[in-house]
Amino acid sequence: MSARVLRGKQQGRRLRFAAIAALVIAAGAGMALGDNKPSTTDLRTGPIDVEARALAGFDRLDREKTQFGKLTWRGGLVLTSPAKTFGGWSGFAVDADGKGFFAISDAGAWMSGAIAYDDRQRPTALTSVRLGAIQSKSGDPLSRSRDRDAEALALLEGTTQEGGVLVSFERKHRIVRFDIEAGELSPAAAKIALPNSAEEMPKNGGIEAIAVLRGGPNRGKLVAFSERLRDDDGNHVGWLWEEEDRPRRFKLTNGGDYNVTDAAPLPDGSLLVLERRFRASEGVRIRLRLVRQQQLRAGETIDAETLLAADGGREIDNMEGLAAHVGAGGEIIVTMISDDNFNRRLQRTILLQFALSAGDLAASGSGPEAAKP
Repeated sequence: MSARVLRGKQQGRRLRFAAIAALVIAAGAGMALGDNKPSTTDLRTGPIDVEARALAGFDRLDREKTQFGKLTWRGGLVLTSPAKTFGGWSGFAVDADGKGFFAISDAGAWMSGAIAYDDRQRPTALTSVRLGAIQSKSGDPLSRSRDRDAEALALLEGTTQEGGVLVSFERKHRIVRFDIEAGELSPAAAKIALPNSAEEMPKNGGIEAIAVLRGGPNRGKLVAFSERLRDDDGNHVGWLWEEEDRPRRFKLTNGGDYNVTDAAPLPDGSLLVLERRFRASEGVRIRLRLVRQQQLRAGETIDAETLLAADGGREIDNMEGLAAHVGAGGEIIVTMISDDNFNRRLQRTILLQFALSAGDLAASGSGPEAAKP
C-alpha cells in the first residue's frame, strides 16, 4: 500500500471520528438528542459487574508512543456494564495509593470500588464495584433532573471508603457535603455557601470542577470553576474559599475557548485543571493544565501551563473526571474518566492514566499554548 493511500485512509478515519465526536459532545451539552439519563428513583445500592478492555495505546496511529506533552502514558481501559445507570461519570476521586476510587454521575448516581494494576502498574480492571443513588437529606434518591445533575467531586477527608466529600451540581446550582461509609454515599448533609457571582452561571454551565487544596498557603481551602462562566476577555471564572467561608473570585486564561470539566489537587498545593472543547470542523479536544500553588490567589488572572493537549487522533472521549495521586517513584499519576452521556452507540466510558515526573512538575512552564496535538 502506498504512503499516499495510507495517509488518505488515516485522515479519513480521523475526520469521521471528529464528526461523530462533535455530534456526541453536542448531545451531552443538551444541543441534540435530548436528556436520555436513566432515572435513579428505583436504584438499589449494590454490586455491579464492570468489564474492562485495555487500550492498546493513547495515539491511534502510533500505539508504541508513550510521551504526550509532559505526560507519560501508563494505560487505559474501555469500561462497560449491563447496569443501566452505569455511565455519565463526571466527578472522580482516588485514594493515596491509587487503588480505591469514588465517582459520581450527572444522572444522580455514585460508584465506588478499586482499580486493579498489573506488575508494570498499568490499570487492568475495576473490582469490588458498587453503585447507588445520590440521596437528599431525607434519604430519598434525587428524582428531578434539575436536582440530580452532579458534575464534580472533591475528597474532603479520609478515604473513598470512609471519609467526607463535596459534590457540585448544576442546573440547580449548589455544592453539598456528603459522608462516605463503607464505600457508600450517605444522604446529603450541609450545603456550602456559593459566591454571589454564581448567579451569572448558565443553567447547563454551572460548577463543573471542585477541589480541596492539599498543601501550600491555601491548604484545606476549596477551589471551584464554572464550566462556562467567562469574564469579558473570555477567561474562566473560578473561586477560592478564604477564611470564614468567603468565596473570592479569580480568573484563568482561556486561549482556545475551552470549557473547564474538572480539577484535581496536588500534594504541594498546585492544581490540575482539565478542559474540553468541540467544534464540528475538528471534533473533540482536551487540555490538561497546571496552576502552581504560588499562582493561586484571589483576584489574580492566572496563565497556567499546558501539560497535555489531545484531539481525536488520541484515545479520548468526553473527558470529565480527573484525579491525581503520588506513585511509588514519587511521580504524579493522573487519572481521567469520560462521561458517555448514556449514548453508548457513539460514546465510551474510558479511564486513562498518565505519569508526570517530579522533575517535569518542578520545571518552569511555557504557557497555555504549549504541547498542541
